[in-house]
Amino acid sequence: MNSTADQTTPAQRLAQAQAKADVLTEALPWIKTFAGATIVIKYGGNAMVSPELQQAFADDIAFLRFAGIRPIVVHGGGPQISSMLDRLGISSEFRAGQRVTSEEAAHVARMVLSGHVNRDIVARINQNGSSAVGLSGEDGDLLLAHPAQVVVDGEVVGLGRVGEVERVSTDLLHELLDAGRVPVVCSIASELGGEPGKPLNVNADLAAAAIARHMRADKLVMLTDVAGLYRNWPDADSLISQISTDELRELLPVLDAGMIPKMTAALEAVESGVGHAHIVDGRVEHSILLEIFTTEGIGTMVSADPDALENTMGGPA
Repeated sequence: MNSTADQTTPAQRLAQAQAKADVLTEALPWIKTFAGATIVIKYGGNAMVSPELQQAFADDIAFLRFAGIRPIVVHGGGPQISSMLDRLGISSEFRAGQRVTSEEAAHVARMVLSGHVNRDIVARINQNGSSAVGLSGEDGDLLLAHPAQVVVDGEVVGLGRVGEVERVSTDLLHELLDAGRVPVVCSIASELGGEPGKPLNVNADLAAAAIARHMRADKLVMLTDVAGLYRNWPDADSLISQISTDELRELLPVLDAGMIPKMTAALEAVESGVGHAHIVDGRVEHSILLEIFTTEGIGTMVSADPDALENTMGGPA
């Protein structure tokens, strides 16, 4: 039986080739702009549980590296942690969009993220060349944190063994990037001044933002399970393509609880000097490439510079 490709006419094959050439041509200015740039990418949500999306993500990271970009992947693993906690009969709850984590649950999170999820991401990226290096935030004191607190209904409450990152070992990350490696970091941290061997579970969005800030990254890209930031969720027509930090700060208090950590991370990163932050739909294959290398982009871009929002969506100002 002939393949579909064999059944196409020469004219159809030429049109397909021209369409691919158009895509490459559109990407060229962005590739030139971002060559040598450091981009921190938070990986999570449904993009982590679909095999097709897992491979598309790994291919995107390899593409960035071969295009001369310096990607750092930061991941959580909420669905995987929840599944293991359920299997072990350990209850958990969420406050202000973050998982309340007991000492027992923190050890489960470490086991799942460092022992399983991280290994799988590294293996998939390395199918395109042995460049990815798996790291826990505990390795080399990469992430040092203190126990986090959040405000719920006007009251400050603790989250158990949940950390807020204070320090990032940028030397370790720079060494890996300079060697052509792709650091893949799971969001487990050591406690600053705490007892050795007792991990802190860190929200992956906030961990990615902390790494982006300390690395002075050019971009922070966060994959999520929605198309971007909505002004009036779930009204699909209220999707925001571009927003300034001033506008985001005003909008933050009324956002859905699940979006608060993501948008707080984006806001803090950009206000600390990261060029742009992008909220991207991880359910769309190759969403990272679409956001970075196309003029239209597909998610929500946060910028401190209102003029940048007038000049671009997917790329730099």
